[in-house]
Amino acid sequence: MEGNREDSPMIELRTPAEIEAMKPAGRFVAEALATLRDETKVGTNLLAIDRRAHDLIRRAGAESCYIDYHPSFGASPFGKVICTSVNDAVLHGLPFDYTLRDGDLVSLDFAVSIDGWVADSAVSFVVGTPRDEDLRLIDTTQRALDAAISAATTANRIGDISAAIASIAHADGYSINTDFGGHGVGRVMHGDPHVPNDGKPGRGYPLRAGLVVALEPWFLQTTDQLITDPDGWTLRAADGSRGAHSEHTVAITEAGPVILTDRSWLGVD
Repeated sequence: MEGNREDSPMIELRTPAEIEAMKPAGRFVAEALATLRDETKVGTNLLAIDRRAHDLIRRAGAESCYIDYHPSFGASPFGKVICTSVNDAVLHGLPFDYTLRDGDLVSLDFAVSIDGWVADSAVSFVVGTPRDEDLRLIDTTQRALDAAISAATTANRIGDISAAIASIAHADGYSINTDFGGHGVGRVMHGDPHVPNDGKPGRGYPLRAGLVVALEPWFLQTTDQLITDPDGWTLRAADGSRGAHSEHTVAITEAGPVILTDRSWLGVD
């Protein structure tokens, strides 16, 4: 789930032992998202996805970061354990009674706490027959995330991550909204620093070993403006165009970035 500037306490750095302690949460989030993506098909109801996610959380002895979450930008406690954003919905999609149709673009955003440590990740995909423009949008968010992770080194600053994301988006013709973006992760889901999806290289907080951040490029096809659904949570493209969202929790170390929510070992991206 995306953070914004007003949710953040002070920046905290984690010891190598604490980063190691965060890995079980990251592995679980990776496994759960891979499972949920594999099981989500044409005909799947969004409420069924939430029920399945809830079951996975219970079986793992984890705790949802979403169900009681009530920041200033949410109308009420979220009440569900996963964000399910479909088509023109791109962020904070509150699951409701909707059955997925052929060609729907789905974004799943999932965060849990295990032993007091949080991991947060998101993935976008199409169920059924994809549109070329949707696959292109998803690919852009994934490549922007890869670029962001590559920039997450102790030689850089927050602005270098932001600029890396923006360079991919702008090259593919997408505009960027900076109201919601990446954020620090640790004992709580949303912490400092805010990591906008656009910025200037060499600017901002210097990246230090022990900083753990959720990096999350999200783009809309033909706008950068959002509107909020009557549910008080789901954010949609103001012009009805589709959106996609990719996210990983990443630890910055002296040896380079470590993707705590990496799914590649599961044979998926």
